[in-house]
Amino acid sequence: MKRDNRLFDLVQILRDGRLHTAAELADALGVSTRTIWRDVAIMANSGLPIEGERGLGYILRSAIVLPPTMLTPEELEALVEGLRHVGRDGTPRARAARSLLAKVATLLPQAGIDVPGKGN
Repeated sequence: MKRDNRLFDLVQILRDGRLHTAAELADALGVSTRTIWRDVAIMANSGLPIEGERGLGYILRSAIVLPPTMLTPEELEALVEGLRHVGRDGTPRARAARSLLAKVATLLPQAGIDVPGKGN
């Protein structure tokens, strides 16, 4: 798992407001406790309100809201594939799916989503 994806998953786990040990987090993410210590340090240094220390555990002290466009690559792939599938039939729903696909492509230009008719 790439570090960015792991950090995202780590934040998702910590958003529950409970104290989590490094061993618990490491087990959930399939990494070593040492990796969790490094990841937590990176997140704390970036300004996330994470408190705790080795041996005690970690907690996210205040709620954070992540933008709804924070999708994993797999989630984005599933969304695009589903929209393309629905967009192929001849129903009014197909037009809505194509429109939504264009909006997603606009919101996430870094994803390089090819939208037919948009010159990508």
